[in-house]
Amino acid sequence: MSDATLVYDDDCGFCTWWADFIDERSDLEIVGFSKLGDDLLERLPEDYESCSHLVTEEDVYSCGESIETALTYTDMGKAARPVRSFLRQFKDYERFRERAYRRVADNRSKWGKVMSKTPPARRNDAD
Repeated sequence: MSDATLVYDDDCGFCTWWADFIDERSDLEIVGFSKLGDDLLERLPEDYESCSHLVTEEDVYSCGESIETALTYTDMGKAARPVRSFLRQFKDYERFRERAYRRVADNRSKWGKVMSKTPPARRNDAD
């Protein structure tokens, strides 16, 4: 089990698809907004529901940086860690990453028509 936790909007089908994708390919703990305990809530920013977060023992990565970092915990993403480290030296990369994240996040309903799963917050106990 990883020492990191991916926190996501578990009332969003597109977000659930991504959380499951990462869950199946990594040892990250995955926790939806509706299941947050006090220990994680204390570490998240006040406006935590505006994007996803990756919480480690040392840091909290939010929005685009959270997904970028979470992907490096997957088997296929581990090889990209040196590239990520290199790109993080450049402010333009950070701006690009966050704009790309926001563009996708702001259009979740459209992306959800292609990639979506029933979110945990909307599942019946029988599901």
